[in-house]
Amino acid sequence: MTAFGKLIRTTAFRLTLVYLFLFGLFAASLLAYFAWNTHRLITDQITTTVDAEIGEIDDIYTRRGLRGLVFTIENRALRPGANLYLVTTPAGQAVAGNVGALAPGVMSKTGWTETFYRRLDDQDRGNHRALVRVSELTSGFRLLVGRDLEERRRLNKVVWSAAQWSILIVVVLGLGGGIFAARRVLRRIDAMTGTTQRIMAGDLSGRLPVGRSGDELDRLAENLNAMLERIEALMNGLKEVSDNIAHDLKTPLTRLRNRAEEALALSGSEADYRAALERTIEESDGLIRTFNALLMIARAESGHASGEMDSFDAADIARDIHELYEPLAEDNGLRLEIAAEPAPVRGNRELISQALANLVENAIKYGQPQLPLAAPGAEAPAATPDLATILIEARRDGDQVLVSVTDHGRGIPEADRKHAVERFVRLEASRTLPGSGLGLSLASAVARLHGGDLRLSDAEPGLRATLAIPAHTGEGLVSATPIPEPTPA
Repeated sequence: MTAFGKLIRTTAFRLTLVYLFLFGLFAASLLAYFAWNTHRLITDQITTTVDAEIGEIDDIYTRRGLRGLVFTIENRALRPGANLYLVTTPAGQAVAGNVGALAPGVMSKTGWTETFYRRLDDQDRGNHRALVRVSELTSGFRLLVGRDLEERRRLNKVVWSAAQWSILIVVVLGLGGGIFAARRVLRRIDAMTGTTQRIMAGDLSGRLPVGRSGDELDRLAENLNAMLERIEALMNGLKEVSDNIAHDLKTPLTRLRNRAEEALALSGSEADYRAALERTIEESDGLIRTFNALLMIARAESGHASGEMDSFDAADIARDIHELYEPLAEDNGLRLEIAAEPAPVRGNRELISQALANLVENAIKYGQPQLPLAAPGAEAPAATPDLATILIEARRDGDQVLVSVTDHGRGIPEADRKHAVERFVRLEASRTLPGSGLGLSLASAVARLHGGDLRLSDAEPGLRATLAIPAHTGEGLVSATPIPEPTPA
């Protein structure tokens, strides 16, 4: 396809043709109305003038008779630019006036007529057009008074000539503007097409160009760029998940296989085989929990869980989680406390419960107070009661509900907080503690599903992890809260 053929096939050019046709039609209608109105005004002026003059002549004829009428007509006919005058006998013979010839039958009927005529003193012998009125006098004589229409014809000619040139200029400028607009739009579309072709070829970093005009193409490009950024993030996340699954699940699977081989090679009694099977089952449960966490994260990020929404009080979830994990915290030398106020939300109770459970498990696992090193030979300092406390809070703050877990452990450096919510990320370099690095990732996905976010801040010392979710103002809160299944943190 040629460049011109591609140009005239654009939507912008076709819209320009449509607008040009409509504008030309409106312009022609306006000029036609102007020409018709001008024609009417000139005709009205002529008829008014002629009616007034006929009234004067008729009055003269009444007072002075035929002689006075003829004298008046002859005088008026000699004036420069005079109207048309003609007086005839009842038999049709001309008595006075400046009209040399008329169209047949004009003088035989009274009233207004538009006719051809020729003056007595015309040298070109050509016919002209005039608007005349014929009236019958009391003695049977007929009087014709009229006005030449050359002025109206010239004005109409000027109007129509201007209309033709105006329409021609509109068409030329409209086509030129349409070609310019179409080429400009076509350049932008071609640039977008080139970018999309690079993206389809595998370069997900490509973005559509955005101008500074803020028009519909710029808004479309901005929305598409936001979609591409989301797709790129999902693809990178998928790649990272695949890499992390291959790395983080390889170790437990290898350990599972080695224990099975060890049991076959070394175990000789039923008790040894039972112990090996129990370790295998425990390892398998850990793998199942990891896969369940991945499924829950994928479910939350895809929005498939958004249809399972209920209205409930987040404070009930906080109390249930506190009751569930309080013994585990005590076993780890920590005290789990709660501060819950009415906090109505609308969401998926199971996912919010699981997210809060993950935050509490992380706090128990990493929330041991960091004590200063003891001097050689001295007794190690004990943790103060305040530092050995984990606090679960649920409260409403304006149009949001904040559900937070605060510990006084090692915390997370500010530079690593954004990275900490990614899947399989564990900031513990030694990885001596159990877990797969999915706890914060699941909590963040659940918060985004509910239109909120996960906020990590400094508890000085320690970490405060907060689920910020939009508050619910409706009725019908549901108090029943399912107890979540522990997920690898």
